[in-house]
Amino acid sequence: MAGADRQQESWKERFFHEMAEYGINVIYLALVFAAFTQYRRLVLAAHDIIYTNYWVAVIQALILGKVIMIGAVFHAGRGLERRPLIYPTLYKALVFTLLVVSLNVIEHAIEGLWTGKGLAGGFAEFVAREPHELLSGSLVLLVALIPFFAVKELGRGFGRARIRALLFHERTGQFLEGEK
Repeated sequence: MAGADRQQESWKERFFHEMAEYGINVIYLALVFAAFTQYRRLVLAAHDIIYTNYWVAVIQALILGKVIMIGAVFHAGRGLERRPLIYPTLYKALVFTLLVVSLNVIEHAIEGLWTGKGLAGGFAEFVAREPHELLSGSLVLLVALIPFFAVKELGRGFGRARIRALLFHERTGQFLEGEK
């Protein structure tokens, strides 16, 4: 019975660990997407255009947060693990930026179905967008994902507990030695 309790505990610990990591991913991504949404709203307001798709940022964060977790399960970037941390960081930031673009295409296709325009109509609406809008949004997202994956890769390299201590605890002793 003790072995079953130990296995149950490890399952519970894994579950709570995964949910905490998912929550952190979603919070970071929601903040990034909310900043994009607010920026879009302000730019459009300058041209007297009302923008009200605020919940899209949260939905995108929930979806991409889960996709990032799935990518971790399938060891996305595993071939780069022994390379300097900048390689897996940039690789993952680029891959997930492209994934967001793909999700955006799917979102427009579903929206086309929902509004009666069909898949082709939704895709045509996506393609009709200004290329500068897509490229600028993708570039900003890429830059926003670099620190996200850099912290994750540093945690993999130095240990999550040490990174957490550096980020969230007062720096004393060993942390200050490098500053001399």
